[in-house]
Amino acid sequence: MTGPAGHDSAVGGSRMEVARKRSITIAGHETSIRIESLFWDALLAEAARQDLPVNALVARIDAERLGQDPAPNLASAIRQWLFALRGGETIKF
Repeated sequence: MTGPAGHDSAVGGSRMEVARKRSITIAGHETSIRIESLFWDALLAEAARQDLPVNALVARIDAERLGQDPAPNLASAIRQWLFALRGGETIKF
C-alpha cells in the first residue's frame, strides 16, 4: 500500500516499495519496464546464474509471454516467471 504523498508503507514488518522504471534492450529495441527492486535484483541474479546478460534473459521471458492470448505485460511476466522459478517450477506463458 502507498501511504501519504505516495510514500511506501510497511506491511508485515517489511517495507513495500514502488516499482521503478528500468531500461532494457530486447532484440535491439530500447524499452522500459516498471518493476520493484526485489524482482529486478532477482532477475539480475538469475541472469548471472545462467551466465546470460539480463537483456537476453528478459528476451526469453518476453518471447514466452507473447505466445499467450492475452499476453501479460512484460513486468508482470517477469514477476510470474521469477515466482515460479522460486518454487522450482518452469513457467510457460
